[in-house]
Amino acid sequence: MSISSFIPTLWEARLLHHLDNVLVARHFFNQDYEGLIKDQGDTVRLTQIARPTLFDYARNQDMPMPEDLETVSQELVIGQAKGFNFQIDDIDKVQARSELLDAAMERAAYELSAEEDAYLFNLLYEAAPAENRLVRSADSPDDMYNLLIELRTIMVKNNVPAQGRAVALPPEAVGLILRDPRFIETGSDKAERRLAHGLVGRAAGFDLYEVNNTPGGNTIIAGHAMGATFASQIVQTQAYRPERRFGDAVKGLSVYGAKVTRPNTVAIVEM
Repeated sequence: MSISSFIPTLWEARLLHHLDNVLVARHFFNQDYEGLIKDQGDTVRLTQIARPTLFDYARNQDMPMPEDLETVSQELVIGQAKGFNFQIDDIDKVQARSELLDAAMERAAYELSAEEDAYLFNLLYEAAPAENRLVRSADSPDDMYNLLIELRTIMVKNNVPAQGRAVALPPEAVGLILRDPRFIETGSDKAERRLAHGLVGRAAGFDLYEVNNTPGGNTIIAGHAMGATFASQIVQTQAYRPERRFGDAVKGLSVYGAKVTRPNTVAIVEM
């Protein structure tokens, strides 16, 4: 299918921008093992060692025999694969007077990231244990602040490090947040830059992110990157000339996988 709408007399050489979601799910995952994967189906073993047992030391007395520490392994499976394959006719390239291939590649990269974003949020949603799931309503800034305090309490009780805690919020929740000066001071250049990248501020020890793609559409997800890991890789990208077309084509393959290794670092609020 040719891109016949790109005609100089009707269009400028600039491309229309898409209205896209802000992609922030990676803030809730570490990427410590990304360099280890090469293809779909790869498996990375994640090993955790047990805590040593402490003992009381006494002078001039033998200490206990060395303790055998057990290890627990989890598997990070690279089970997801997404591909793209598009072509642009030579005539369209001339008519558009624009770098269509570069723009198409940029678009493909975004679409891959959007698939990953939804996949990661769904993984967090499913991994949250029952005791970390809340059902609440919020009709005022005070309600939202109290809800964040509840999430903070869950994090503290589960020994989640204070530095790096994050919360993904639907637009309705952010609308309440922006009415309360405890959350963010708007109007400054710094505040607007943060809003542009999905980060709307900090409150109750959390970085607050506005998103449109959490499961259910009105779900709040709190987490920490120490509790989940994500790995992705573009394993194939090929530019070629289709045999039966005068045009340029590009195809590519991305593989990825993620694992919530510490479910107690994730908390969910259904609103």
